[in-house]
Amino acid sequence: MATRAAAKKVHLFNISPAPGSLHHQKRVGRGQGSGYGGTSGRGHNGQKSRSGPGPKPGFEGGQTPITKLIPKRGFYNQNTKEYAAVNLDRLQYWVDQGRLVSTPEQPITARELLLSGCVHDVKDGIKILGDGKEFLRSRIHLVPSRASKSAIGAIERLGGTVYCKYYNPLSLRDCIDGRTDRIAAAPTRRKDIEWYTHWGNRGYISPRAIEKMPFVEERLKELSKEYTNFKSQPFATK
Repeated sequence: MATRAAAKKVHLFNISPAPGSLHHQKRVGRGQGSGYGGTSGRGHNGQKSRSGPGPKPGFEGGQTPITKLIPKRGFYNQNTKEYAAVNLDRLQYWVDQGRLVSTPEQPITARELLLSGCVHDVKDGIKILGDGKEFLRSRIHLVPSRASKSAIGAIERLGGTVYCKYYNPLSLRDCIDGRTDRIAAAPTRRKDIEWYTHWGNRGYISPRAIEKMPFVEERLKELSKEYTNFKSQPFATK
C-alpha cells in the first residue's frame, strides 16, 4: 500500500491502494456508450463468438475428421534405437587415407567417425558390421555402441580391440562434443544391462572387459560388480 509523502506514520486515514492496482470492472452488453455494447467485444456472429472453450483441435464442423478416416496399422516402439552402421572395408579405406588413427589408449569413437566423414549422422550410436572383413588389414581399436560377432572376430584376429559402450542421447552428444566434465550415463533397462555385462558382446562393464581395458574408471568397476551380482543372488524365500 502506498502512503502520502507528507505523512510520517501509517494511519487508516493516509493509506491508499498502490497506483495501477485497481481497475474498473468491464461490464459488457450495457449499451454503446460503455464501449462494450452490441457484440460485447466478440465481433460478429460465428462459432468462435459464443461462450465456452470453442471447437477442439482437429474438429471439422461435424464431419468425420481425417484422423478417423485414415486406418492405423502397427505401432512405434519408444525404446527402439537406430544405429549408424559402419562396415570394416569402409574403416580400412579411411585408415589407408590417414583419416582415422587409433591406439589402445585413444580408440576410435563416434566423435572420430563423425569428424572424419566416415559417417554423416551418428543417430543413436555406432554399430560395427563385418561386411568387407576380408579387406581389413590394419590393427584398429574401437569403442562403438554395438558390434556384430563377425566384426569382433575379424578385428581381434589382427590384434585390435572392440569394447561396446552404452550411450544415452546426452552422453552421446558429450562424446561427439569431446566433453569429459560430466559423468557418462549407465544402462538402466534390464535388457541393456544384460547386453553390456556380457563379454561375448564385448560389453564395457563385463568383468573381463574391466580387466582387459587399458584405462578403467573406478566407477565402472563398481558398476560391473553391482550389475553382475544379481546372477549369483538367490531368490528371497519366506
